[in-house]
Order: sequence, then structure tokens, then C-alpha cells
Amino acid sequence: MIDKREKIVLATMAWVGTPYRHQASKRGVGCDCLGLLRGVWREVIGDEPVIVPPYSADWRDKNHAGALEMAAQTYLKRSADKPQVGDVILFKMIRNLPPKHCAIMVERDVFVHAQEHIGVVEAGLSKAWARRICSVYSF
Repeated sequence: MIDKREKIVLATMAWVGTPYRHQASKRGVGCDCLGLLRGVWREVIGDEPVIVPPYSADWRDKNHAGALEMAAQTYLKRSADKPQVGDVILFKMIRNLPPKHCAIMVERDVFVHAQEHIGVVEAGLSKAWARRICSVYSF
């Protein structure tokens, strides 16, 4: 029997190759970083707990500042500071602003995220990415 973290990784990996589409969340069709999390949630947990309101793709946009982290605190469980396989990681893309990007860990030093112009891809948790992590959560 596979455990929840394995289910999360398998579901996440199935999204790799999905094109980038702002505010979308349909595997193989399109998604953004939040759409990826929403899709994996639906596949592993079940129905989404809320309808996500429209949001900007601009990391500098101050509307909905902190909304991503507030949603994570509400619907996910705070995890260890060092991300584990199956964890959700939130990134601050601009120092002194709230986190505006998220991903899912699929290996010890590899995460999957939706990147504008590229789509859903695997990426190594380099020093540059690691220093942008602001919080870690589990489903």
C-alpha cells in the first residue's frame, strides 16, 4: 500500500509537461503554480475546500498580499523547515514581500512547479531556490 507522500509525488509527477496557464488547474491542459497544488489536492485529498478568487501573476502586485501563505496556513499543515518529499514549499520571489510562488517536493533536492513560458517542470533545489523558501507545509 502506498502512503500519502508517495501518492502526492505520483500525482505531482503526472502534471509535468502541463503548459503554463495563469489561474488554470487542469492537468495536461494548463496551470500555474497554485493550479498545480490545487490539482494535486483534488487527486490526492478530494474536492477543493474553497473557490479561489482571481489573482495577479505579478509578484510585485500588493493586492492579495499574503493570501498564498494565509491559505497554506488554513488548509495545509506547517511542516519542518527542511522540506521533505511530498511537502509544499512557498517561495518569496522578491525580498520583503510575501510568498507568491509554490511548488511540491518530489525528491530530496528536486521540486516540481509551474513556470511561466515553460510549464510544469522538475527543478533542482539549488542554493538560489533554497534561500527563497519562506515556509514548508504538508497536505
